[in-house]
Amino acid sequence: MKNIIITGGAGFIGSHVVRLFVNKYPDYHIVNVDKLTYAGNLANLKDIENKPNYTFEKADICDFETIMDIFKKYNIDGVIHLAAESHVDRSIKDPFTFAKTNVIGTLSLLQAAKLSWNGDWEGKRFYHISTDEVYGALEFDGTLFTEETRYNPHSPYSASKASSDHFVRAFHDTYGMPTIVTNCSNNYGPYQFPEKLIPLFINNIRHKKPLPVYGKGENVRDWLYVEDHARAIDLIFHKGKIAETYNIGGFNEWKNIDLIKVIINTVDRLLGRKEGEDLNLITFVTDRAGHDMRYAIDSTKLHEELGWEPSLQFEEGIEKTVKWYLENQAWMDNVTSGDYQKYYEEMYDKR
Repeated sequence: MKNIIITGGAGFIGSHVVRLFVNKYPDYHIVNVDKLTYAGNLANLKDIENKPNYTFEKADICDFETIMDIFKKYNIDGVIHLAAESHVDRSIKDPFTFAKTNVIGTLSLLQAAKLSWNGDWEGKRFYHISTDEVYGALEFDGTLFTEETRYNPHSPYSASKASSDHFVRAFHDTYGMPTIVTNCSNNYGPYQFPEKLIPLFINNIRHKKPLPVYGKGENVRDWLYVEDHARAIDLIFHKGKIAETYNIGGFNEWKNIDLIKVIINTVDRLLGRKEGEDLNLITFVTDRAGHDMRYAIDSTKLHEELGWEPSLQFEEGIEKTVKWYLENQAWMDNVTSGDYQKYYEEMYDKR
């Protein structure tokens, strides 16, 4: 049996990875380690919470002693590290929290793995999930981020992730720890916390609230359906080469303003409104400080070495995503009200 910690498993991407591993690998024991901050919601995992190969541990990855205890308790031999503060606007307001969670939290996990495995690397693996934002920004010239692109982070968030990436690689180079790093483009899909663009705008359109667009909406992002990212993580965890970096992207660039128009038209159509009825909700606001203009990932290495490619075209993925949020308004209401946090805080306070 493999005993695998998945950190941040109650979050958006993490919950999809936990679900995939729990369902696909009944002989694995998946230990979901999550602090349950505002972005962590165990309601995301209701469908698998009683599976015999799944355990939840409420813990802060910065709490080294607790992390060590979890490694010992479950005889951990694999780590898939997703836990992170990830919202750029929050990092601009509170960089200390991002440095603590993303850097010190990663270091805590690395040190716990090093001490627990004690040089016996056979069958062990530490897989760190990062972001394309560590590479900085691209010109509008068709170039793409590759695994060799120089790091050039521009926000406190991306700087903290870049630092954590360096620590992971340093633990391989210094101690021989079997590590892998991946850098992924923007994810979208079910269970995403509604401060992020796509779920926020779907909800605002439904309720006819303004859609705040930074600058002129000309920033370009590469979008990947979250379940395709989870499949990539599964593949890389099992078959990726130690000490390698893999970029994960959808070859799917969209200007923010064009993406928003697609979302508006899709929501309007599915709600039975006149298509484009809510275009007037678009409200241009002052641009974010240090806002990178363009990200785009080259996933050629991942495709050529491991055979991965996205399964969904964007139009198909956004249709599925909009339908999910419209059909799960109770989940959205629970998250936007904050009731989910009160429920789980009370549950764990009683233990």
